Amino acid sequence: MAMEYLGLDEINGPLVVLDGVSGVANEEMVQLRTRTADGRDEMRLGRVVTLEGDRAVIQVFAGTTGLGLDKVNTRFTGKPMMLPLAEELLGRICNGAGEPIDGLGPLYSEEMRDVNGSPINPVSRTYPRNYIRTGISSIDTLITLIRGQKLPIFSGSGMSHNRLAAQIVRQARLGNEVGGFAIVFCAMGVTKDVADYFRRSFEESGALSRVVMFLNLSSDPIVERTLTPRCALTAAEYLAFEKGLHILVVMTDMTSYAEALREFSSSRGEIPGRKGYPGYLYSDLASLYERAGVIKGKPGSVTQLPILTMPNDDITHPVPDLTGYITEGQIVLDRFLDQTGIYPPVSVLPSLSRLMKDGIGEGYTRTDHQDVANQLFASYAKVSDARGLANVIGEEELSPTDRQYLEFGKAFEQHFLKQGQDVDRTIDESLDLGWRLLGILPRTELDRLDEKLLDEKFGPATGNEPPPQNILTPLPGGKAPKPKPDPHIDMGPEGPAT
Repeated sequence: MAMEYLGLDEINGPLVVLDGVSGVANEEMVQLRTRTADGRDEMRLGRVVTLEGDRAVIQVFAGTTGLGLDKVNTRFTGKPMMLPLAEELLGRICNGAGEPIDGLGPLYSEEMRDVNGSPINPVSRTYPRNYIRTGISSIDTLITLIRGQKLPIFSGSGMSHNRLAAQIVRQARLGNEVGGFAIVFCAMGVTKDVADYFRRSFEESGALSRVVMFLNLSSDPIVERTLTPRCALTAAEYLAFEKGLHILVVMTDMTSYAEALREFSSSRGEIPGRKGYPGYLYSDLASLYERAGVIKGKPGSVTQLPILTMPNDDITHPVPDLTGYITEGQIVLDRFLDQTGIYPPVSVLPSLSRLMKDGIGEGYTRTDHQDVANQLFASYAKVSDARGLANVIGEEELSPTDRQYLEFGKAFEQHFLKQGQDVDRTIDESLDLGWRLLGILPRTELDRLDEKLLDEKFGPATGNEPPPQNILTPLPGGKAPKPKPDPHIDMGPEGPAT
């Protein structure tokens, strides 16, 4: 039987303290009833966050404004926070606590689940295989997202990560495997106009029917922000492991979540760690990220794509630093590319997908995928060396090969990295485009590709090959280049299509 207590002993920010309690558990939900100034009864929800003997510290979701030490009835429910779940969640928009806010009425739940989730036995995990196609060349070709992986996007404040998140939600599909696919989108601490942008983008593209949205605005209580990713992941686990869907969870912005956690920790009087964040930030982030994966005997999967902004573009900041230890790679966005108008501004060289090699190639994407990716990485790395040398001695003094690397780098950024936010490329289109770009370089520089593959793409070597042609313009005599052109890019002399 639930116990009810009259009055409070202490109020501190979003926290209230109650002494003399018994039979209470950590994370237990609490109902606080009070009477407003105009005589109305008001109910506020909270949860137990600290227990010290018979002293309970309660986190109030809606804040403590208007509460007094007396005339507050506190009732412990005996249960943790539960989220109502049903397959009809798809297409719904909820607030950060999982309550529908789309005007379509309440959700008729099939099941209630604890938002903290259940630990996954490591022995029951299946190694992630196959890939999720985002339709973005730089990600699909070079930093492939594998189903069941957790792959964060590191961005800077004010960069185009919100546009990228919306594009991935609109375009994401399973690779070559048949199965149900859906997306759980979680936004934390965003402004109202950004939330409206996401909502409008998904509605206009028709993607909303396969998306579950959890929106926590910057004006909402920080307590709700700490619950938002847990609600989103609980919904994802239900749709994946009970309904058999492959779920992609996009969470933005994890830095806002960490800052809410820091503010909450400070209000509890906890000893701060690096930059004021709580000492348990690592384990708290791990409790979220480790809810991704594939489980033996379960038909679905949960893949995570968390997005976080790096304060002052500092990748050693505690949030990206700790995230990098837990996750399986990272996609890094570059401010210089962003300022020069290249979208998405993916910085290829520091980006990495550690599980990529096990979900691409024959049977998954295309046999030549790994070879093309290796050569593009190696060639683009040499572009940086050529540009550094050109800054010292001038471009005119460079060797012919170094000048070709400069030409390759410019073409790679303008035609491969740069991609309209409505352009959706298949993996074949992206790989074919990569081959066309590699044709700018001399054959002797393509040292990551074996001769058999080079012969297949460029013809047998004769030892007397002509200088490489700029395949981004027509060949002499008006002949079109042999490789199949990308349907989304005008490779003619007038530049990319708009």
